[in-house]
Amino acid sequence: MRVISLAGSPRIPSRSAALLSLSQNWLRQQGVEVTAYTLHDFDAEDLLYANFNSPALKAFAEQLAQADGLLISTPVYKASFSGALKTLLDLLPERALDHKVVLPLATGGSVGHMLAVDYALKPVLAALKAQEVLHGVFADDSQIQLTGESATL
Repeated sequence: MRVISLAGSPRIPSRSAALLSLSQNWLRQQGVEVTAYTLHDFDAEDLLYANFNSPALKAFAEQLAQADGLLISTPVYKASFSGALKTLLDLLPERALDHKVVLPLATGGSVGHMLAVDYALKPVLAALKAQEVLHGVFADDSQIQLTGESATL
């Protein structure tokens, strides 16, 4: 089994990336091959100017096409997911998540932001034709302690 992970926070390090890292490690322990991406793997100008011919974007789309699933993490900003992540998702082919199972992961300042996954992120994942979008995981900032590039819950 092969899974792509995508850290959708513009910050490094970030709590959402740390939550994603914990999930990646668990999957690897189960024998799943995980290929990790972050927003920083893509040129900002390619994202801002919608460069559909970006080599990094094309490589990501090809890797995603070969994967069985997607782990996607994001911080919640102003009741929605990261704008930079939305920009990247907008550049993917229309059926980029066809036959994929997707697990959304999100972090936010309080549990009041928990519904952002259901009302903002999941509709975009469905529009990309995800086979199934799992319930997801939300952690508020107090549940994740950043220590360098790692985290503890």
